[in-house]
Amino acid sequence: MKMTDLPIRRALLSLACIAALGQQHDAYGMGLLNAYDLALRNDPTYRAALLDKEAAQQFRVIGRAQLLPTVSASYSKNKNHADITTSSPTGDTSDNRRYSSSATSLQLRQPVINLEGKARYRQGIAQTNASDAQFSARSQDLIVRLVNLYSNAKYAEDQLAQATAQRDALAEQRQANERLFQRGEGTRTEVLETQAKYDLSEAQVLEARDGLVNARLALSAVVGQDIDRLDALSEDFRAKPMNPSSFEAWKDIAMANNPEIVAQRYAVEIALQEINKNRAGHYPRLDLVASASKNSSDTTNTINQSTNSRSIGVQLNVPLYSGGAVSAATSQAVSNHEKAQADLDTKTSQVLVELRKQYNLTVSGVSRIAAAEKSLSSARLLIEATQKSVKGGMRTNLDVLTAQQQFFEAKRDLALSRYNYLLGFLRLRYSAGTLAQTDLQEIAAYFVADK
Repeated sequence: MKMTDLPIRRALLSLACIAALGQQHDAYGMGLLNAYDLALRNDPTYRAALLDKEAAQQFRVIGRAQLLPTVSASYSKNKNHADITTSSPTGDTSDNRRYSSSATSLQLRQPVINLEGKARYRQGIAQTNASDAQFSARSQDLIVRLVNLYSNAKYAEDQLAQATAQRDALAEQRQANERLFQRGEGTRTEVLETQAKYDLSEAQVLEARDGLVNARLALSAVVGQDIDRLDALSEDFRAKPMNPSSFEAWKDIAMANNPEIVAQRYAVEIALQEINKNRAGHYPRLDLVASASKNSSDTTNTINQSTNSRSIGVQLNVPLYSGGAVSAATSQAVSNHEKAQADLDTKTSQVLVELRKQYNLTVSGVSRIAAAEKSLSSARLLIEATQKSVKGGMRTNLDVLTAQQQFFEAKRDLALSRYNYLLGFLRLRYSAGTLAQTDLQEIAAYFVADK
């Protein structure tokens, strides 16, 4: 082996060893699906969304209660002291009476015509459905956030491995230059050039190590567990075919399934029922009322008398005037309904813009990966060609260092383009509203643990 070939060969070996070390999977290792299971239990944002959903289920029940019968009962027992004065032509007479009284009643009220209650019922259904849609959005968002943080952490591991390998390659190159200089075959300039590059690489290793710590901490905050190492991205990386292939098909899917659009549609329905609820203040209400009561000595004229009564009938309440409150509340609700419509248009536009962006990124991501793979292959060949040119006197030590730098940058760019493709794959489905755990399983298949 030629001495000039030694640095790059050892650099490649160092990079392979560090990458293999990063792929080790033990009790502290974490795969993507394992991280997702932990996030479902520990991510505070997801748990808050789950509790919001559970609370919102009661809107349906509360709204339905407006149309169901209400039953009330009351009981009272009193000790009474009455001073009764009776006037007559012959004069006034007084009578002091002390007695106990009691009253028991039971009443059932069933709405027959209640437009406000009907609006509240429909509004409660819309509120519950809106919450379900919002929870669906948060559930899908958890997958995207998790994969993003997982990819960031794994990319930070890759950067540290590459920075370390680059530093080791420069260390080998520095030693080789020093040996050549001592034998009179090299120059002092070559030694200084390599030393400067080596010092810079030391700083880059420290920066990459800090970046890895920060990325792991961000992931730990979601999964609720410290991260030791993660499954590595497989070298056998193949992009998935776009299905469906056209943007118009994705647009139709998003319009029907995107949970944020669906939730905003329910917000429009909620605002509409708010109008109906306020308008009901102008309309009469008819209730069926049935009651039964038992009174004992309830007045001074019925002392020591008990009365049992039962009644059934209807009660009509007709609003006449409320100081303009009903009209004002209705006008306010109309404005809020129009605002909800405008918010729906805004949300639809935002979703379609994001959908187009992720569609384009996913489609172009395949080309980016292919270009990065070619760039890496070219960078590897460039190093070999530069080494040969140095031996022939056509290139210098600085050219070798530059070629090595290009190789590590190409390897970094390839990893980044692959991570971005996977995130684009998920974000496209998130924008369309179809992101599910099966999609996460497909992404997890790209990551492998060292066996």
